[in-house]
Amino acid sequence: MRVVVLFNLKPDTDVAAYEDWARTRDIPGVRALPSIDDFQIYRTTGLLGGSAPAPYQYVEIIDIADMEGFTTDVAGASSQAIAREFKAFLGAEPFFMLTEPLV
Repeated sequence: MRVVVLFNLKPDTDVAAYEDWARTRDIPGVRALPSIDDFQIYRTTGLLGGSAPAPYQYVEIIDIADMEGFTTDVAGASSQAIAREFKAFLGAEPFFMLTEPLV
């Protein structure tokens, strides 16, 4: 299972502070969960073929090996702390989209 997360930061957020937190706390914390195969965060840089900004500043890709285990993992105290810290950076609720391959 792959989860794609789209989100923007609050307008007054220090981007460098968020990205430092993501590199030092969020990425290692999520990758340490037993149910996770991989976790990446991408900063958007624009839209292909245009100069307009992308509608979202960041994209997370979460590759989940075991969805039942993931549900248990994210209920844990360390995951809940990371989730609270993440929400403090957000301008609005992120979109968490469950995906599956076509083939």
